[in-house]
This record gives sequence, structure tokens and C-alpha cells, in this order.
Amino acid sequence: MRFSPGGANPDVLISECGPRDGLQILAQIMPTDAKKRWLVALHAAGLREIEVCSFVPAKLMPQMADAADVVAFARTLPGLTVLALVPNLRGAEAAIAAGAHKLTIPVSGSEEHSLANVRKTRAEMVAEVRRIVEYRNVSAPHVAVEANVSVAFGCTIAGPVPEDEVVRLCAELVEAGVDDSGLSDTTGMANPGQVRRLFGRVIREIGDRTGAAHMHNTRGLGLANNLAAYDAGVRIFDSSLGGLGGCPHAPGASGNVVTEDLVFMFEAMGVRTGIDLEKLVAARRPMRDGLPGVDVHGMIAEAGLPKGFNAATGRASP
Repeated sequence: MRFSPGGANPDVLISECGPRDGLQILAQIMPTDAKKRWLVALHAAGLREIEVCSFVPAKLMPQMADAADVVAFARTLPGLTVLALVPNLRGAEAAIAAGAHKLTIPVSGSEEHSLANVRKTRAEMVAEVRRIVEYRNVSAPHVAVEANVSVAFGCTIAGPVPEDEVVRLCAELVEAGVDDSGLSDTTGMANPGQVRRLFGRVIREIGDRTGAAHMHNTRGLGLANNLAAYDAGVRIFDSSLGGLGGCPHAPGASGNVVTEDLVFMFEAMGVRTGIDLEKLVAARRPMRDGLPGVDVHGMIAEAGLPKGFNAATGRASP
């Protein structure tokens, strides 16, 4: 569902994708009870949209075998939008049956990545999105559907992805009936000028149907790219606690933008996220307890908050 800041709401929506994007690339499997403790901590920090899982065959992605159980638990957390990734209609049916509030569908900007990721062409994925929307409209009209363009800023398989094709794909997805369509730097190839330009074009094409910026920090430009997206008018941002995650079909492209660092950047600027930074950093403990030995990233967790910085308000105390 499109995010409309105003009133007492935050200025931006931070959508935590760690429990899905952060876990799917790991060989290590986080136990279900550990996932639940992690979700509780993320919710306590103020996150109000969390991508909790993906509905894919367990034999292909055993990390997500407990998807229905995780969704059922996440629904008990008050005020939380429970987001699930679905690659096809079968996944959408399962996610809706489990009670997900929102579905996200990845549609690749390059044919090569699309075939590697979902074994469908881009045109076939747009048709699949249309079937999912039609099913949603009939069976669960209250469930939101987003479709974001993966590898929108470059592909490790195909190389550069033409911007005209990305803009056209966003328009086709909106025409297919999704609530919004955002852009993902799946391979960590974007730069701020490119992000500002391409999101500007997408916003001119589909307006307030423009969805999230999903950036990776593979080459150290994740925060800069998110700021460029914000300057272009984007108000929804995906990130992962501790920078967990990546794309299984994009070698060397691991590393989502760190939620803690992203929240600090916005709060230090006076852009309200609704998230308590101290509680957010504390949420790293249940994550690490559930994933012993896994590398995590982030500057704020290491350096701490600046002197006089109020973690609850995001501003320096008088």
C-alpha cells in the first residue's frame, strides 16, 4: 500500500527485510523460535512493516520452510504490516491463506536475471503479476500487492539495464494492477546520480504508485543512494538489520543497507522514522543469538550514537 506521510505518522517508512532477504542467502537456518524473538525486538524498536518470509518450496529454500508459522506469529504484533515475498500465484495463494497483509513480487529488469531467478521472462512475470492481482481482487481485496523491479540499476549477468526498459516495466506493473512499484539495486551497482535520475523518471511515469527504494551496500554507496532516492521523492525504504542479505543469483552482491545506519541518517537529518535507535541496535542480540557466527555490519552499532543525540527523538538534547 502506498505510504502517505502526514499528521503524527513518520516522514518515511522503513521496511525491514532482514527476516526474508537477510536469511534467504544464508546456508545457516535460523530456528523458528529465534525468528519470533527477533520479530518481537524489531517491533519493539518501532518498525511497523517487516518482510517476514517468502513463500517458496522448502526444498529450494529451507530457510523459509516455516513461512506460514512466522506469518501467523507476526500477525499478533499490534500495528505491524506483515509482508511476504511471493514469486508466483501459488506462493501468493499460500501467503494470503497464511494471513499476510501485503505481498511483494520481484520482477527482474533484465531477461537474464529473470530467467535465473524465477525461470520466467519479464513478459511472463508481468502476466504472473496480473494473475496474482486478479486472485487478490477476488479472494482478499484487503491485501496490498507491490511489484519491485530487481536489478534496476545494473545486472551482474547482463551488465547495464536500459533505463527506458525499467520505466516501461514499472508502468506495465501498475497497469497490471499492483498498488505500487519500486526499484531494487539487487546487485549493488547503483550510484546516487543514477538513482536520482531513474527514480525521478519513474515518479514522472507512475506518480504516487512509486514504491520503495531497495538498495544494497556492496560498493559502499547504499546510504548515499537512499539519500538520492529521498531527494527524488521516495518515501519508502527497504533495509536489513546488521546489513544481512543479498541475492543468490548475483554473485558478490551481498549486503543490504544497514537498517540502524539508515535510521540514524534520517533521524539526524530531522526526518522522522518512528524508530527508537537504541532499541533497534538492541534487536541485533536476538538476531545474532539465532545466527551464531554470522557476520553482521553497521557503523552505528560499532561507534554508538553521538553525544547529546536523543535516540527516541533523533535529535540532539538541549
